[in-house]
Amino acid sequence: MHVHVEVDGHGHCSLPQPLMDASSKYFKAAERTPSLDSIAETYRALNMAAVVFTVDARTRLKHEPNSIEEIAEGAARNNDVLIPFGSVDPLTGPEAIDRAKRLAGDFGVRGFKFHPSLQGFSPADEQFYPLWEALQELGLPAIFHTGQNGMGAGLPGGYGIKLGYSNPLLLDEVAADFPHLTLIMAHPSVPWQEEANSIATHKANVFIDLSGWSPKYFPESLVRLSSTVLADKVLFGTDFPLITPAKWLGAFAELPIKDEVRPKILKDNAVRLLGLAQEQEGSA
Repeated sequence: MHVHVEVDGHGHCSLPQPLMDASSKYFKAAERTPSLDSIAETYRALNMAAVVFTVDARTRLKHEPNSIEEIAEGAARNNDVLIPFGSVDPLTGPEAIDRAKRLAGDFGVRGFKFHPSLQGFSPADEQFYPLWEALQELGLPAIFHTGQNGMGAGLPGGYGIKLGYSNPLLLDEVAADFPHLTLIMAHPSVPWQEEANSIATHKANVFIDLSGWSPKYFPESLVRLSSTVLADKVLFGTDFPLITPAKWLGAFAELPIKDEVRPKILKDNAVRLLGLAQEQEGSA
């Protein structure tokens, strides 16, 4: 559920170079910028599908994102393994709504990715409610970064990136006010894991993806609840290329997760959330 495309076909990276360098060091990533087709080859070899996206933070970072249209077109070219999500910059106001509708209608994106800390906004601020209303009307899910930020880690002032925007409690307000908008809280939400657990338990439209951390570092409460009340609400994700599927799956195999729950986390919950089962039935 969580794979980043960090460079486009023209060599333009998703982030300013200081952030690219700092995040590579933080995650100890071997290959930071594989091409979209290379990502597809990797996942095809694993007999695995992936949701792919980038983040549009043009206002806050003063840096244009890599081409989201190219990601959508490349995913269509590799539609056996790649599922494209779009991204828009909420700080662009009505333009973000228009762009979201165009990415969905003309390019077939299947959801949207937001990173409140990187993009510099509070999801609960009502000035952004027209955007959430538009996504709800489109019927597409939205992934929001939550918790600790690898972006800017170790840099002076964290490159100006504010952690508080990634508090999952801000998404609780959005989930309550837009009950038909599916929200995915990306990552174990350290240091707010208990809050994330509570929100995902309370709100039927909220899920958690397990990307960005090796499972061996998951908070105990997240591991425990993933086998019980959150068994239908957690989703396999890596944060590739920062964490590889092999590394993540190797650590996940060591967790005390019930055997009957593992297929839900690794595939079934995502298939249901993305509506893939209905599509397979329709094509049959």
